[in-house]
Amino acid sequence: MTSDFTDSVIPNTALSVSGLTDYICLLLEQDRHLRQIWVTGEVSSANHHRSGLFFTLQDPDGTAAIKCVAWNSQLAKLAQIPIAGEQLIILGSIRVYPQRGEYQLSVWQALPAGVGLQALRYQQLRNRLLAEGLFDAQRKRSLPPHPQTIAVVTSPTAAAWGDIQKTLKHRYPGLHILFSPATVQGEQAPESIVKAIERVERDGRAEVLILSRGGGSVEELACFNDERVVRSLANCSIPVITGIGHQRDESLADLVADACVHTPTAAAETVVPALSELYTQHRQRVVALHEAVRDTWETAENQLATLQNRLRRLRLDRLVQQETQKLAWQRQQLLQVTMGRSQQAKQHLELLRQKLASLDPKAVMQRGYAVVRQENGAIARAAAELTVGQELLIQLGEGEVIVKVTEVKN
Repeated sequence: MTSDFTDSVIPNTALSVSGLTDYICLLLEQDRHLRQIWVTGEVSSANHHRSGLFFTLQDPDGTAAIKCVAWNSQLAKLAQIPIAGEQLIILGSIRVYPQRGEYQLSVWQALPAGVGLQALRYQQLRNRLLAEGLFDAQRKRSLPPHPQTIAVVTSPTAAAWGDIQKTLKHRYPGLHILFSPATVQGEQAPESIVKAIERVERDGRAEVLILSRGGGSVEELACFNDERVVRSLANCSIPVITGIGHQRDESLADLVADACVHTPTAAAETVVPALSELYTQHRQRVVALHEAVRDTWETAENQLATLQNRLRRLRLDRLVQQETQKLAWQRQQLLQVTMGRSQQAKQHLELLRQKLASLDPKAVMQRGYAVVRQENGAIARAAAELTVGQELLIQLGEGEVIVKVTEVKN
C-alpha cells in the first residue's frame, strides 16, 4: 500500500536539483529585462576578493536586498566604487550561481545616486567649463571703484533683496539701484535668472551687477550650477559679483563671476565704499600730505644750511680768481700755438705756389719757347713725324701762328 501511495505522488517527470537550477537560470538569464537592468539602492556591505568586489545592495528601509559582484576586469571602469552606506545606481545583468542556488547582479557600471549624482554632474560640468577657460583669472574684470548705478538680480521676496538695499543706502546714499527680479529656486530658476541678466544688459545703465541669494540646501542652490546661468554670466558685458549662500557653498556662478563673496550683504559692501570710510581716508591723506610737505621743507632747509657752510669753508671767490687766471694763461698759449701754425701754413703755401708757377707751360713759353701742334691737335715731338706741305699750329707766349712745312731735316 505504501508503494502504491509513493507511485501516485511522485511523478516520472521529477527534476534533479541541477535540472531545476538550469531551468531557473534559463528563465532569469534569458529574460530581456534582466539581461540589462538599472537598479538603485544603498550598499549595505562590501568585500574585496581575488576575483572581484562582492557587495549587497538594499532598499534604504531594508525591506529587500540583492547580492552583487563587480569582477576585477570591470572594477576600473566603474564611475563609483561601491562603499558601504553609499547610494548607487547600478547597471548589470542577473546571473545564477548554481552551487549555492542563488542569483546575483553582475555589475557593469556604478553611478552615484541622489546627492552623489548631483555632485558627479557638478564636477563633470565644472571640468568642461574649466577646460573652456571660463574660470581663468585673466578673464575677470575689476569692479568700478565708485559706481553710480548698480543692478541687482535676486528674488523680490527674498531677504537678500532687503539686505542689499539697506546696505547700499547706508554706505552710499544717493546711489541708483536697478532691480531685475528673478526666481532663484526651482526648475524655472535658471531661465528666470538668464532673462533677468539680459534685461540689465539691454537697459545699459548699470556699471556693475549683483547676483544674490541667501543660504540654502544643495538642491535649493542648484540653479546657480546650471550651465545656462554660468554661460550668461560669462558673456555678460557688465562686471558681475555674486553673493550666494554661505561660506561653505561654492557654485559655478561664483567661479565664473568677476568677484564673489559669501553673502548678499558682503556683495553690497564690496561694490561700493562707505562714505564714512572715504571721509576718514581723505582726512588721513590730508594729514599725511601736511607731514610730507613739512618733512620736505625741513630737509631742504638742512641741505641749504649745509651748502652755505661748505661755501664758507671753500672761499669760493679765491677759487674763481684762480680759475680765471688759469683760463687766461691757457688762452694765451692757444693764441701762440695758433699763430705759429698759421705762419707755417703760409710759408708752405708760398713754396707750393712757386713750384706750381715754375711748372706752368705758359711760363715756359714766356721765356721764348713754343708748342708745335699738328692738324689733329697732337704735339709734334720729332721731325720724322712731319711731312712737307703739312700745316702746323705754333703756340707762342702771346698768340698763335699757322705755318707750312717746306723742308724736313732729321
